[in-house]
Amino acid sequence: MGTATGDKPIARRVRLLREGMNLSLRDLAERSGVSAQMLSQVERGETSPTLAVAERIAAGLELTLSQLLRLDEGDGVNVVRTGERRDGGVAAYGHRFEVLTPPLPGLRSEVSEHFLAPGAATGQRGDPPIHEPGSRETAVVTEGKLRLICDGAPYDLGEGDCVTFDADLPHHFENPGEQDARFYAIVSAGLRRS
Repeated sequence: MGTATGDKPIARRVRLLREGMNLSLRDLAERSGVSAQMLSQVERGETSPTLAVAERIAAGLELTLSQLLRLDEGDGVNVVRTGERRDGGVAAYGHRFEVLTPPLPGLRSEVSEHFLAPGAATGQRGDPPIHEPGSRETAVVTEGKLRLICDGAPYDLGEGDCVTFDADLPHHFENPGEQDARFYAIVSAGLRRS
């Protein structure tokens, strides 16, 4: 018999993660190989899963055991200071960006700040590829003009405008203006389910 995790907070965490992925108990049972009855008991706090069962539940939720049990987090709060942002993009192409969110395992969204020179576009060498299936992206223009080309269609945006789109479609941003453009992008991974 395996060692039990003995942790009541896991009950609430499993339920919230499952619901956040729009999974029923049956869906998670199929994905994890743990019976729906056992999952229900775990979520109600009636039983503590063994480490082996917790590991299978974590896999069904697309997490590692450490992520499910939050062994890799401190107090649950992560601050990224201005000087600690992860740098990205190739400034030589007129596009540079900084990732504002911490590199936590299992994090399903990312916030980045982008800077585009006049006439520059995203999607150049060194930029990240199109996002995984089901991803959504929201962009907020904070300075200048921006044009989103999404699946071949153009959308012109000005300061303060916000756009949300399916980020798994071919897309890029262009700066059609004569001044630098700046925008924030929030990418949420795999939220649309078929």
